Amino acid sequence: MKKKLFFISLFFSMFIFAQQGKLRKVAAIGFLNVENLFDTIRSADYIDGTKAITNPSFHRSIPMDSIQFLEAEKYNGPWSNELLKGKKVIRYQSGSTEFTPQSPKNYNTKVYRTKLVNTAKVISELGSQYTKTAPVVVGLIEVENRQVIEDLIKEPVLAKYDYGIVHYNSYDYRGIDVALIYQKRRFTVTNSLKKELVIYREKGKREYTRDLLVVTGFLDNEKVAFFMNHWPSRRGGEAVSLPKRNAAAVLLKQQMDSIRTTDPSTKLFAMGDFNDDPVSASLKNHLKSVGNPKDLSENTPYLNLMYPLYKRGIASLAYQDAPNLFDQIIVSKNVISDQVTKEYSLYKTEIYAPPYLINKEGNYKGYPFRSWNGDRFTGGYSDHFPAFVVLQREP
Repeated sequence: MKKKLFFISLFFSMFIFAQQGKLRKVAAIGFLNVENLFDTIRSADYIDGTKAITNPSFHRSIPMDSIQFLEAEKYNGPWSNELLKGKKVIRYQSGSTEFTPQSPKNYNTKVYRTKLVNTAKVISELGSQYTKTAPVVVGLIEVENRQVIEDLIKEPVLAKYDYGIVHYNSYDYRGIDVALIYQKRRFTVTNSLKKELVIYREKGKREYTRDLLVVTGFLDNEKVAFFMNHWPSRRGGEAVSLPKRNAAAVLLKQQMDSIRTTDPSTKLFAMGDFNDDPVSASLKNHLKSVGNPKDLSENTPYLNLMYPLYKRGIASLAYQDAPNLFDQIIVSKNVISDQVTKEYSLYKTEIYAPPYLINKEGNYKGYPFRSWNGDRFTGGYSDHFPAFVVLQREP
């Protein structure tokens, strides 16, 4: 009886009453930068080039103490999926050393569990004021490996939604990746892949950063595609680092254009931490995204949903007292509609910043309540506010 009542409550939580009093089916899609969700174990990347690149076990994260039991060769060449075919090699992660009990952060199990509880709470609330339930699809930024995601979705506030995982390890120099979790009863994955972003420093040396994650599937039987991004940072200065983000924009556009050309009916959602604002050259000139639906065209096919929020002064983070809106969601034209139809269209777009996610005192008053202040764990959540959209259609 309890199971039956739970199913009924889930069924009705898919629907909302609009202001006009008409019942509508809804789905929330969001993402958040989880600010270094590492486990407490020092890790390394193990690349088994004898497996297919599309197989997640081609590149996986392993505890350092298990290296002695693996067959691996010494490798000093560039790190690339293609170049590592047929090889078995180890790559050490610099970030995993920082997040251990032996580090100055004293990153222990208690802190890790707090990070999981905090992150799960935020995820469970994204869009819930409109949908009365947890989001259907959630992008994650700054996760160390698949294990931390598995631990995350087992948290009680998320476990009941039966989330699946799409994750691939990247060659990022710190060992952080992007990922996607989804409610398996409402979203079905048909394909997923990662695309390496190949960029270089000023002296021509390759800089290893996060991959672009592409996931296609059916959201309540509608074709959709998600593109998870964590573009290169502004380290070294905005102008100096801009070419790296321009390259990320070109890669994203290639992937979005490819799916849009193959099947124009697929609804596209690009989201993540772009380390640029909606008005930056990378997003305007290289991705060809616009801020007004009236400006959509064949040459500018993507709408940046965060542009109106940016113009209103809304920010998702602050650095050195300068507000930025780096956390964005960009969609294809077919997500926008003036009326509710039998297909999903945009209902709401928001940066999620309830009071508990905002720092209330000190030098960082008004900033996101981040997890770390140097090496001190604050008990906070993230240095970014999350973002989400709510879609609607006729039941």
